[in-house]
Amino acid sequence: MSTPVPAAAVFVGPEQTAAVGRGQISVLWSLGERTRDLDAAVVRLAPGASLGDHLEEYGLLFSVLAGTGELRTPGHAWPLAPGALAWLPAGLTRSVDAGEGGLVYTTTHRRRPALGAGRDGASDAGEPVCLLGRVCPGCGRLATEGDARYCARCGTPLAD
Repeated sequence: MSTPVPAAAVFVGPEQTAAVGRGQISVLWSLGERTRDLDAAVVRLAPGASLGDHLEEYGLLFSVLAGTGELRTPGHAWPLAPGALAWLPAGLTRSVDAGEGGLVYTTTHRRRPALGAGRDGASDAGEPVCLLGRVCPGCGRLATEGDARYCARCGTPLAD
């Protein structure tokens, strides 16, 4: 039995997490190491933008880096500001709204398994856990098609 080789550490500085971003929803950074056991991202919502109801398949650690907003779960609403930290258990529905100055936050959860077993990646497993891979990094449009590879508005390639 071989011992796994550790991946290189990752550091993301404030110049990257404080980026303005493009569109209403921007993924400023995501963990791309193929051997990772976590999914992690830095997300920016433009002023007044909303990330609607989203069902958590895995527990999620959510922390605010900059800006203000509101995190809602059924029966609860919490104000968001820098330093706020939330753990959301699997099976919980949440939504996030940005305040007047926008909102930058991180999400971390167990890595999702790859969808589909076929060559085309098709699966009847339903929606992916996180829709951020469908947000266009160029214009911020959310692709409504589950198999979209490019933004229908501007043609920018979407994340894998």
